[in-house]
Amino acid sequence: MPSKSIDCPQRRPDMKPRTPLDILSAAASISLIMLIALCLAWELWLAPLRPGGSMLALKALPLLLPLFGILRGRRYTYQWAAMMILLYLTEGVVRGVTEGGASRLLAGLETILALVFFTSAVLYARRSARSNAAND
Repeated sequence: MPSKSIDCPQRRPDMKPRTPLDILSAAASISLIMLIALCLAWELWLAPLRPGGSMLALKALPLLLPLFGILRGRRYTYQWAAMMILLYLTEGVVRGVTEGGASRLLAGLETILALVFFTSAVLYARRSARSNAAND
């Protein structure tokens, strides 16, 4: 019986290797989208303050403001969104300490997503400034 070799997929010539900026951008984008989904699901279905959902679901609206700038890789958006996300980090920590049950778990998830976004946004803004300075 002939041995079968496993073919590795060939890289297309138009595919560029992932750079650290690409990875940071993907991490920020994914964590922001997941945070928006979490805020909506938490306050409408998973563990709302009142049965049937609460107006706290509106806390997801400010997260929509930086979304398109983050997806387009605009450094200025990364800078101010990193400061805004600290409100969600604070909420996650406070609700994680003061609430119990499902809300505590959701608050922990909110804290993690906010930390991932904050870290990737700050690093993206810092590295993109360096790469722009190096290109000048």
